[in-house]
Amino acid sequence: MSTSRHNHPDSETRGRIHSLDTFGTVDGPGIRFVLFMQGCALRCQFCHNPDSWDTAAGKPMDVEAVLAEIEPYVDYYRLSGGGITVTGGEPTLQAPFVAALLREVKSRFGLHTALDTSGFCEPSHADASGLLDAADLVLLDLKQLNNTRHEALTGQSNERILRFARHLSDLGKSMWIRHVLVPGVTDGYQDLLELGRFVGTLRGVQKLELLPYHRMGVYKWQELDMPYPLDGVPTPTGQEVERARQIIEAGRAEGLKLRAV
Repeated sequence: MSTSRHNHPDSETRGRIHSLDTFGTVDGPGIRFVLFMQGCALRCQFCHNPDSWDTAAGKPMDVEAVLAEIEPYVDYYRLSGGGITVTGGEPTLQAPFVAALLREVKSRFGLHTALDTSGFCEPSHADASGLLDAADLVLLDLKQLNNTRHEALTGQSNERILRFARHLSDLGKSMWIRHVLVPGVTDGYQDLLELGRFVGTLRGVQKLELLPYHRMGVYKWQELDMPYPLDGVPTPTGQEVERARQIIEAGRAEGLKLRAV
């Protein structure tokens, strides 16, 4: 084991880990090892892992330790066309560690690699670490196109996020766009249309996932003795999700036309 460490300086790199899941089926193609990183700069009102916000918490692990967690399941990931997804928290906050891990996963196991991010990351920071080179797929969460409402929802402006999205597009990086549909918060007609238009202008988008808001993380807010900001907000109905999808797709068709000009 020690010789492989010397052969792979990346394996010495350490990160702060929130948790891991060896059988993920919703964060990219196939069955996946999902690594949740500790730390996030956003304070999303619908966050189901508010315990991942604190950058100083979590369990320190080096790349080698994470690879040891992945190794027993590599065949399952391969056979299903799966791989590893690094999420959070916000994985780009620990870009050098995540890049090192993804490189090792590719070189040792030949697995597909995915990065699940809010995009709240300067493109130069992601590029300097080699993070985007190491990720085969980026799952990009676009939470709200209207900047004022984005700030109210997450505590941060969306300018950096939109810049990151355009950077991914310029690179031709494979992307899945994700949008959490929160009734009365992220489902306004104009907001959904603008989201669609923006997505339509991006290259590399393979899929657009509408994620219905759920209340599964409410108990964590209660455990942390934090008031839950979306108390009383219902989960959207199938009909509401379908309406949103149609509005987004109409906007996307407009965006594609703009891109073609």
